[in-house]
Amino acid sequence: MNGSVDNGPTPVSWFLIERGWKVLAADGSEIGTVDETVGDSSHDIFDGLTVKTGLVGKSKYVPAEQVGEIFEGRVTLSLSADQAQHLSEYEQPGISERVLPEGGSWWTRLLDSFRSPRD
Repeated sequence: MNGSVDNGPTPVSWFLIERGWKVLAADGSEIGTVDETVGDSSHDIFDGLTVKTGLVGKSKYVPAEQVGEIFEGRVTLSLSADQAQHLSEYEQPGISERVLPEGGSWWTRLLDSFRSPRD
């Protein structure tokens, strides 16, 4: 024996969450699987998860505040199984538009038309 104690799995960052990981209620019952993570990884902003709860139907949205522990292969929510059943369907956010300043030059407008919305 080497004297080390195994305290179980180590929590991981939301950056590592992958589609298909199990999503569990606070009591350990399985709710569904991760469909996608919602956030901005370039600014380390985790908004939440979308969870597939069946073969058909839209994914449910779980806000980050209701995500508990994240371990490799599974995400545990801070919700009961009953609360998880009442989560809202995920609505994809609308596409944002870039607003150009009044009186911008034609060159600025032309360049802006080629930039991606995230610039």
